Amino acid sequence: MASPDKKSSLAALTLAAVGIVYGDIGTSPLYTMKEVFSKEHGLPLTPENLIGVVSLIVWGLIIIVSLKYVTLILRANNRGEGGIMALMALALSSVGRHSRWYFPLMAMGLFGATLFYGDSVITPAISVLSAIEGLSVATSTFDPYVVPLTVVVLGGLYSLQARGTGGIGKWFGPIMVLWFAALAVMGVINIIDEPSILYALNPLNALHFLEGNKLLAFISLGAVVLAFTGAEALYADMGHFGAKPIRMAWFMIAFPALALNYLGQGALLLMHPDAVNNPFYQQLGAWSIYPLVILATMAAIIASQATISGTFSMTKQAIALGFLPRMKIEFTSASHMGQIYIPAVNWLQMMVVMMAVIGFGSSSDLAAAYGIAVTATMTVTTILTFFVIRYRWRYSLLLCFGATGFFLVIDVGFLSANMLKLFHGGWFPLLLGTVLFTIMLTWKRGRELVFENLQRHAIPLEDFLSSLFVAPPTRVPGTAIFLRGESDGVPHAMLHNLSHNKVLHERVVFLTVHMKEVPYVPVEDRVRVQTLGDECYQMNVYYGFKDLPDIPLALEQAKDQGLEFEMMETSFFIARQTVVAHPTRGMALWREHIFVTMSRHARGAADYYQIPSNRVIELGTKVEI
Repeated sequence: MASPDKKSSLAALTLAAVGIVYGDIGTSPLYTMKEVFSKEHGLPLTPENLIGVVSLIVWGLIIIVSLKYVTLILRANNRGEGGIMALMALALSSVGRHSRWYFPLMAMGLFGATLFYGDSVITPAISVLSAIEGLSVATSTFDPYVVPLTVVVLGGLYSLQARGTGGIGKWFGPIMVLWFAALAVMGVINIIDEPSILYALNPLNALHFLEGNKLLAFISLGAVVLAFTGAEALYADMGHFGAKPIRMAWFMIAFPALALNYLGQGALLLMHPDAVNNPFYQQLGAWSIYPLVILATMAAIIASQATISGTFSMTKQAIALGFLPRMKIEFTSASHMGQIYIPAVNWLQMMVVMMAVIGFGSSSDLAAAYGIAVTATMTVTTILTFFVIRYRWRYSLLLCFGATGFFLVIDVGFLSANMLKLFHGGWFPLLLGTVLFTIMLTWKRGRELVFENLQRHAIPLEDFLSSLFVAPPTRVPGTAIFLRGESDGVPHAMLHNLSHNKVLHERVVFLTVHMKEVPYVPVEDRVRVQTLGDECYQMNVYYGFKDLPDIPLALEQAKDQGLEFEMMETSFFIARQTVVAHPTRGMALWREHIFVTMSRHARGAADYYQIPSNRVIELGTKVEI
């Protein structure tokens, strides 16, 4: 029997998960039903079609969210961490670096991750915009002010990111519980008034709708999928809360409220088809519009905040895995290392979100852009999961195909329907994803070319030390730490130091940082020291892609292996690489120029690894790719 402390902790995590995890999917009722029956889709609003659509949505929540994500995908975690980056790393380690599937899986996972960035732009835009559009339902006087108000709200949200969410984050859970309670109550009220909508609980109605409408039903899938946006978020946030609180929050709060509200909106439209222009805000009548706008705006801000925080987290993972250059990362909480702020990402994302709000101008136009990014990411997640359960869990091929093939058919169906919206806004997230995909692959390949160049000119470390100590240079007091890449030879900084200063410190440490394809490396496995003789040492430090790189802390941990450091007597020698593009080697010249530009603006190694700036000596080296 669980102790009271464990029960209270689980309840607290479940409440927090409601606030962070389900903000995106929780605000979907604001616009989903309105978009399914919009004039652009051409689907007639008849009782049969209405019951069929509601049945599709309810059973989609059961199959896609409850079965696929909550039941299956949450099990495919990378040491407790979720999200497409973590899943990609898990799939890659499952098949092995020399597998024929390695690069295709990396490219697929990377593209899915870049589409998340497109999703993270549209989510704040469409959530806040659709919430504030409720003012137009009350009176057309507010029509000219919807976009400006949205811009103001989003501008304020992004401006507060540097302060972190510690202060207001504690209100996220209670506000979202209130939001879901409002959804459920509105749904129940309308279901009582028109109980015939309960026929939608029969899945045969969904099948009859698809069979009876064929092309129109296929087109409508592009809007139906809006009800499932945010399903990726519950997987991405698993590392913060754990699988059990996320499951409890879904089955006890989010799913019942969403199902009841969609049934309630269906009941409303059965009684009042004229409410189709915005059924959400007309569920209780005119008196409720302004309170609902306030509550919906708060829920939309929370959904946006979760997406913004997810973008910061994914960017940090991408940097650690070598897909993006080092950036300035600020920690906004002393007690929660997951609460980070990346200024460059924050302001760049804000500008793109503002462009989306002003450029598209309404939630209906944004809805056309929304589905492609979501369904493509869902499809990639299903494919990566197949490789995890096949090659890591070692399930039979038949079971693996059965477990993921069913979901893949559904994912591909939704993705195909959304591709029809390609020229009606769907190009926007694809363009963002393609640009980021190119940037990430360019950075990854550029770093490989730099490594290959250094390898070609590398001097084997052991041979160099043997020859060096035949007639050793003058040794001076203190410790010199030379940062050295994986499998590098003699660090360039050491060669320059010997060439110019003609001295060697009495103790020399070659420090190599290894980034592993796991979220975290246990503290006891983080530091390894190897003696090379003549007071020279090789120190290897291992981090996962969610660990905080901290070299001074690693030096303290080396004490357990017999290597102690006095920081005031320790100097760090780092080679600052100046990368030069070569017209006939490596990548296409335009990609090389992109890489060179990113290299020049990348955060310095000393800053990224938290090395005290007054202990750092930088020596330049030129690398041609």
